Amino acid sequence: MAAEIQISEPKPEYEKIVKDPYVMEFLQIKPDTHVYESDVEQALLDHLQQFLLELGRGFCFEARQKRFTLGGQDFFIDLVFYNYILKCFVLIDIKTGALTHQDIGQMQMYVNYYTRELMNEGDNKPIGIVLCAEKNDAIVKYTLPEDNDQIFASKYMTCLPTEEELKNELRLNNYIKHK
Repeated sequence: MAAEIQISEPKPEYEKIVKDPYVMEFLQIKPDTHVYESDVEQALLDHLQQFLLELGRGFCFEARQKRFTLGGQDFFIDLVFYNYILKCFVLIDIKTGALTHQDIGQMQMYVNYYTRELMNEGDNKPIGIVLCAEKNDAIVKYTLPEDNDQIFASKYMTCLPTEEELKNELRLNNYIKHK
């Protein structure tokens, strides 16, 4: 009996496309200013060219507030892109506060909907990015399955961190220089 050779396409490496954090100084939102998600969304669209450059290669804008209905209830995805390099939809939800497990669950539903209803032949599975002002890695780790390769949480910053904030982020203050 002849052995069949199965040829499979390499799995897309979404992690190489999804950044964390995204630096969006072009939004011109002052630090420590209270803004609504719709304000951030509008600012991103007002600066769409710069946002596409920050996202990286291959992104094409498809929709804002993409509506779909399940069981008589309407849902809205903040931003929808298609990445022609990854050959998949990229769904973005914007959160101006701290990331919650509900935010990740909501994105999982969006990704599942796109996977089951809107993928085209030849597309890879869609990915979802929750852009949040504050990201908690523990929430992400324990909300998503260990083999997750579709849902990502990324922090966004409207300005580069100060030198002190960068040291704290890198935990450099815990180290003592030896001469």
